[in-house]
Amino acid sequence: MTMITKRFATISAIALVLLTSCTKDFEKINTNNNNVGNALPESLLTPAIYDVVGRNNNRALRLTNELMQDHVTVNNGDEIHRYIIRASESDYMWNNWYLQLTNFRDMYNTATALNQTSLAGIALVCDIWVSSLITDTYGDVPYTDSNKGKEGLSQPKFDKQQDIYASLFLKLEEANRLLTINQTLTDDQIALDPLYGVNVPVNAVAGARSTATLTLWRKFCNSLYLRLLMRASARSETNAATKIQEIVATPAKYPIFANNAESAVLKYTLTAPYVSPFNTYRDFDFSGDNGLSEFFLNTLNNWNDPRRAKWATTVGGTYLGIPSGYASGQVPERQSAYALTLKNEPLLGNIINYPELQFLLAEAALKGYITADPKTYYDNGVTNAITFWGFTLPADYFNNPTLAW
Repeated sequence: MTMITKRFATISAIALVLLTSCTKDFEKINTNNNNVGNALPESLLTPAIYDVVGRNNNRALRLTNELMQDHVTVNNGDEIHRYIIRASESDYMWNNWYLQLTNFRDMYNTATALNQTSLAGIALVCDIWVSSLITDTYGDVPYTDSNKGKEGLSQPKFDKQQDIYASLFLKLEEANRLLTINQTLTDDQIALDPLYGVNVPVNAVAGARSTATLTLWRKFCNSLYLRLLMRASARSETNAATKIQEIVATPAKYPIFANNAESAVLKYTLTAPYVSPFNTYRDFDFSGDNGLSEFFLNTLNNWNDPRRAKWATTVGGTYLGIPSGYASGQVPERQSAYALTLKNEPLLGNIINYPELQFLLAEAALKGYITADPKTYYDNGVTNAITFWGFTLPADYFNNPTLAW
């Protein structure tokens, strides 16, 4: 071997040793130990709830309220009030609901891995809520295999709606169980709860604050349970009536809303992160193209309903609506419209409220699922639907035969 060859071999060997030394710890050296691998589960809650509620409000203003004849567009090219809906409308909620469902499931998985049962229960309630919105809107949808893009599953199978509902009922039982464990939430975790964290007295001791918060989440869970059971109650195979009876008969095991204050509402403020999505709308974008409908306002006028002052503007001191379904090219002149104060109305962030629960129980009693007077639940629902908005029930309100039981 020549001197040059020996030197080359020596240099190559040294280089190999150095290369091995440099690369064997390369990944360890270049890992930032200050980074958190997964987001804290509680940090996912507010952004996801805020986004879903905001998207729901956007859809309500754009689509649902016109379908339900709350308002009518005065834009001749918009034909939702004639039940002509663009196919693209279905994509908006599909994409956004599934996006946030991923966050709720990530929250659940992370909380479970950290053995944080209370946060896992909260995440599961939110999963059920959004999953029910998806299947109630679209029917058979991806469910069991959905939201598994990280696992490389890009084409999940579609599940039948009846199977999805069966799974949701099991999840509701599990969510109630997890919340019943009553694992204490920290003050920081409670502060990140957008629904009930603000309702708990700040001067309460930590354990009491946590218990109060988790009790409200259990009431949300089981009130949602009754909503879904009533929707499936016509199908005998669901045994919904039996479960409804059990929930109503055992409030210690299945607590439900007892008043308006316990309703699941994301209350908008003028401070981030709870600013209403309508806050930045121009006045015209919020209500300039819409007039409230005759059906909606004539009904409220007939009832002399005090909520008109919150929801509608007047024309010459009168609440006036316009007809839905007017012929193309025959656009009526807009009359009363949405009050612009609704752009920042705290109660628009509604998910499920106490009046709805009372109407569900009235229906359950009427159908014989529970032994109770449906009129009692109905009257309580009507009363609280008014007080929910900050008004007092007029003394003669139930004298009107068009709304009295």
